[in-house]
Amino acid sequence: MAGESESGVPIEPVYGPSALTGWDPMERLGEPGAYPFTRGVHPTMYTGRPWTMRQYAGFGTAAESNARYRSLIAHGTTGLSVAFDLPTQMGYDSDAPLARGEVGRVGVAIDSLDDMRELFDGIPLETVSTSMTINAPAAPLLLLLQLVAEERGVAGERLTGTTQNDILKEYIARGTYIFPPRPSLRLVADLFAYCRSELPRWNTISISGYHMAEAGATAVQEVAFTLANGVEYLRTALAAGMEVDAFAPRLSFFFVARTTLLEEIAKFRAARRIWARLTREEFGAEDPRSWKLRFHTQTAGVQLTARQPEVNVVRVAVQALAAVLGGTQSLHTNAFDEALALPTERSARLALRTQQVLAYESDVTATVDPFAGSYAIERLTDEVETAVLALMRRVEEYGGAVSAIEHGFQKAEIERNAYRIARATEAGERVVVGVNRFTVAEEEPYQPLRLDPAIEERQRARLARLRAERDPAAVAGALTALRAAAATTANVLPPMKEALRARATVGEVCGALRELWGSYEPYGPGEAW
Repeated sequence: MAGESESGVPIEPVYGPSALTGWDPMERLGEPGAYPFTRGVHPTMYTGRPWTMRQYAGFGTAAESNARYRSLIAHGTTGLSVAFDLPTQMGYDSDAPLARGEVGRVGVAIDSLDDMRELFDGIPLETVSTSMTINAPAAPLLLLLQLVAEERGVAGERLTGTTQNDILKEYIARGTYIFPPRPSLRLVADLFAYCRSELPRWNTISISGYHMAEAGATAVQEVAFTLANGVEYLRTALAAGMEVDAFAPRLSFFFVARTTLLEEIAKFRAARRIWARLTREEFGAEDPRSWKLRFHTQTAGVQLTARQPEVNVVRVAVQALAAVLGGTQSLHTNAFDEALALPTERSARLALRTQQVLAYESDVTATVDPFAGSYAIERLTDEVETAVLALMRRVEEYGGAVSAIEHGFQKAEIERNAYRIARATEAGERVVVGVNRFTVAEEEPYQPLRLDPAIEERQRARLARLRAERDPAAVAGALTALRAAAATTANVLPPMKEALRARATVGEVCGALRELWGSYEPYGPGEAW
């Protein structure tokens, strides 16, 4: 009797040749590094070098986060991923009334060029790839990084990394938006165009399914809604006058890796195949780089448990293995204590060691796509692909991702599944080790990382000094120029960069745009923005 994956995809107890009747390996698979990229985006994948080990970190002040980054690099991290605090993500300075109590808590506080200098002090920007998990204020944060690089004599063409810059998923699942969707999409397109000339090796967007998965999306929903958002970004850039092959090669994606190993491997393979066909057949991309779905993976934070947290080490290892066998380009492994608090230095190091054991002690890097031709995996890949395409068609019936968001479609679908999972877990139908089965009477004590409560006051004092030292006329003039550009169709990033160079803060830059574009207030289903 067949079972089901968490997405409702059938899983047979035994697979044989009949599972792939009429299946053409050249059509469905191709060669590694070749269309439709089912087997991976590079011909050699990890046989030449392993994936980028990109650990996500950031807390407190820039100086504290800088110390953590230096430690991670010393222990073998090959790429950094910056976590910003909530005020920074929402475009508020640390001394804003709405920032009180949140400064430095879930990430690092970055208000100005001074903070960005301190964050990357002693870190070689020309050799360390940097990912920034930032969306609504992605443009000012990227420009601050570029300004720091310029001060050190590092040219823009030498910088590598990614800005998440995926505003559509914020309206669906995460909520850290600032402006209404349409001016937000304009800002995304401006960043695409700016990076093409100024930062040609920078990944301009990381179209993210991770946060939808964390909110409760199934693997099928995660891929379908993420790729539908990707289609919307393609259309936005084309409408702004860009050629598809001018920007599509720098698009990247961000997915979760769950403990459901088989479905996750199938999910990653199906996503690559769908994106390759979309970009080539529907959007007419001719550059093979435009067809490649390159993605970062993070292990599933939502599957970490506060009870028996040491069991999370095992969960993370299984999730990381799924990401690697699915062909990820970079990977963050969560620390076992993240269900309780920000990770300690010890737990963060153990999370990195998990990746290093996979890369250097196991044989998963010895051959490309080892599951190719597996009856089970190939059938699951086809089933996931069929389900994803069906859900993407439902999004298109609304007129695309933006219109579907207006009607609350994606959000409602995800919330419905999250409720189903919660009910199944509470009923014991869905086993969570250490929570609803194999529990212990008493938990062992745990000492979490504790943040200094004086962080906020120190950051506020730092801002006060900045405002006292800078040239107020230069800041005011630069912000006026930014508003003038935002009122036209001109690219806002060049004047934004000059404002930040004059030591305008992130909050002031975002505030200038708020004056013109307004702030987003969610409406009811079907109502216009």
